[in-house]
Amino acid sequence: MAQIAATGGCAHPIHLKGATTTRDAGSGEILHHYDTAHEPGERLLVRCRNRRATVCAPCSRLHAGDTFHLVRAGLVGGKTVLVDVRERPRLFVTLTAPSFGPVHRVTTDNERCHPRRKADHCEHGRRLGCPATHDPADPLAGQPLCPDCYDYPAHVLWHAHAGRLWKAFTDNLYNHLAARTGRTRTGLRRTLRISYAKVAEYQRRAALHIHAVVRLDGANGPGDPPPAWATSDVLGTAVRTATAAVHLRTPCSRALGEHELRWGSQLDVRPLRAFGGREGLADDAVAAYVAKYVTKGAADTAIGLDHPITSPDDITTGRLSAHVRTLIYTSWLLGGLPELAPLRLRAWAHTLGYRGHILTKSRVYSTTYAALRAERAEYQGATAGPDLADIPDTFTDAHWRYAGSGHTPGAALLAAGIAEDLLRNREAAREALGRADAAAS
Repeated sequence: MAQIAATGGCAHPIHLKGATTTRDAGSGEILHHYDTAHEPGERLLVRCRNRRATVCAPCSRLHAGDTFHLVRAGLVGGKTVLVDVRERPRLFVTLTAPSFGPVHRVTTDNERCHPRRKADHCEHGRRLGCPATHDPADPLAGQPLCPDCYDYPAHVLWHAHAGRLWKAFTDNLYNHLAARTGRTRTGLRRTLRISYAKVAEYQRRAALHIHAVVRLDGANGPGDPPPAWATSDVLGTAVRTATAAVHLRTPCSRALGEHELRWGSQLDVRPLRAFGGREGLADDAVAAYVAKYVTKGAADTAIGLDHPITSPDDITTGRLSAHVRTLIYTSWLLGGLPELAPLRLRAWAHTLGYRGHILTKSRVYSTTYAALRAERAEYQGATAGPDLADIPDTFTDAHWRYAGSGHTPGAALLAAGIAEDLLRNREAAREALGRADAAAS
């Protein structure tokens, strides 16, 4: 019970076996020794740290909290980031994928999906229009009007190159900022740095779009102000032109030919505001949105799978739409082409070919997950006495090995109960804090 409580009720903990010994460097005296031989089952349980709520809700809540503070620190300061960053030019940018074929779309106000005056049909005999209206719960929303006309290979290849497309966008952004201000790229780099944090999100049509916080700093990072000419308006204009200028080509393939990759025409650029401002999106709201999204798994979005697949038979196990199933199968087929082997499409077929992390950031945008976890571990261990590894003239010898994962059925019930209790305590504390804030105001 104590071990499961120490993991916060983690649903799928990692089991470790081993020992750690701290000695005095001069005398060799043992100052501290820990061995899992004295633990139940002779093993230590540690968190799985899975970000997906459908896999492990307790660890996903912890990951969401870390993500919120990571993104927020880059917007308003804190966690080693100076509060001056709130005065920097900052935008919330959404970049989308291009069209790979018409799909049924969610409509409002009785707007029709794809109205057409003439009931034309494609070469496969399907109508090119759709007079219906679709709400978010409609299973047709996001599905192609004609699956045979839809360019599934281009969709998968776009996902596989999404990282390169983002790199091309940031490179272009430097070039376009330099061109607008009459500077060379090298000269601009001496006075300006582009910092960002971005999250990938799947649209209903199973295509990625990228939400990014983009901030302008001086050349030395968050502590260095950018030049006076670097404003949100200048940045916004450069973002639009830099996005439109991105054009990449895939390696030529006998089976597929050559594809040109670009960003979609739909681009959203919004300013950010700190605290009491009236214009733009609120910083805390943006950080909370990103934190909420990174915990979503395939079971939440019905797009892709939460685990890699090892054979085409695995594709039939998920509760997927025909559109998503075809994308996974296309990823698997393309992964068998020798010219596409570097993309490792079969290893990433469960994510429809996308190979990147759900959240990435530039080096100096803000703090890191590792720093936040270390800070939490230090706080939690503050009452356990001094850290002997930090005492001068000592050394620590540690030996650990993986010994399994997961819970027995009985332990799983205990973990679920502990996780539920912690969640209720957290909600009660949040409500009490809200009442205290309301009374103070």
